[in-house]
Amino acid sequence: MLQQTTVAAVTPRFERFLQKWPTIEALAAARDEDVLSEWAGLGYYARARNLIACAREVAALGDFPDTAAGLRKLPGIGEYTAAAIAAIAFGEPIAVVDTNVARVIIRFAGLESTIEQSRDTIREIVASMTPADRPGDFAQSMMDLGATICRPKSPVCGACPLAEDCVAAASGEPERFPARKQRAARPVRYGIAHWIERNGAIWLVRRPRKGMLGGMAALPGSDWTEEQPKSRSALGHITHDFTHFRLELAVVAHKSATGDGWWQKIDDLVDAGLPTLYRRAVESVFQSRSALAA
Repeated sequence: MLQQTTVAAVTPRFERFLQKWPTIEALAAARDEDVLSEWAGLGYYARARNLIACAREVAALGDFPDTAAGLRKLPGIGEYTAAAIAAIAFGEPIAVVDTNVARVIIRFAGLESTIEQSRDTIREIVASMTPADRPGDFAQSMMDLGATICRPKSPVCGACPLAEDCVAAASGEPERFPARKQRAARPVRYGIAHWIERNGAIWLVRRPRKGMLGGMAALPGSDWTEEQPKSRSALGHITHDFTHFRLELAVVAHKSATGDGWWQKIDDLVDAGLPTLYRRAVESVFQSRSALAA
């Protein structure tokens, strides 16, 4: 939940999630649609699908694997997450490297490269520093060091326990490390969402299980393509940024219900589990109507 959302926003969502599914077994038995609806607004919806699949596999195993190698075999658990769980929960002395830790090590060692270019070297250095005793405490200390002291901007070198031996601190320009990655221009895709309204309800569908926003509730509509559609009178329009592209989505009126879906009362849209993209699309229609009424 914290990958794309602030602690303040996540805390009540996390507590509500645990109230609904307090155990691995409860989550494993949950309907996919219910979990995805609860995840609405948190982004990166593949994480929710992986969470369900992971819970079912752990329930089948009877317990969590207690090594990073074993944890990597579970759905949705990558190298960093597996190492963090193994070190913190099971005491495995393994290098735990997130972005904060990587920045600390690049500055400490004075590596003249980007984080991406230095992954292997960073991991080797962290592995050499990780103690056999309390590796989880060490991992969390390094993560907190990067988050609160060795910050991307305005690092507090005077309060850093590593400052005496830090190459970046000695240079007087710690913010110069790591080297900046050249960002490519974000491509633009275009799509149309259909607004189908009847008796105070709108027609919703569920997106295909695979792909962007897989399995989430949505307005029906076209595929997202790089070709801009022909101009049509739109009820609403939004621009939404995904990680790798920007989506220009127009909401247009449509007469008949399309695809397998359901009628959702407009007054109960909050219960539909719409992801942020489609919630904003709906809001754009209501805002346009309000502007016209005024």
